[in-house]
Amino acid sequence: MLVKDPSETRIPDHAQTSGASRILVPEMWGAVAIGVMWLAVLFVGVFGPNIVTHNASGSYGSWPVVVVVAFFAFLGTVPVAKWAFRSRRD
Repeated sequence: MLVKDPSETRIPDHAQTSGASRILVPEMWGAVAIGVMWLAVLFVGVFGPNIVTHNASGSYGSWPVVVVVAFFAFLGTVPVAKWAFRSRRD
């Protein structure tokens, strides 16, 4: 029986990039994370309440809570995008 040395068997480059390895790339997870953040903003915008403020003179103000959520989604999007879409030198 002839046994080949494992270093002699070369896997083609196109076979090394399987579907499972494409799922593990940081760019994909960064895009998913950013998409979920802004999807949360969408749902809060559609179904969320308003923030109502009253002052001593009896007047009140009202603005949607989605403004606050969108601000924090923006603050989360920036570092996620910088991390996920950074240029890597292999």
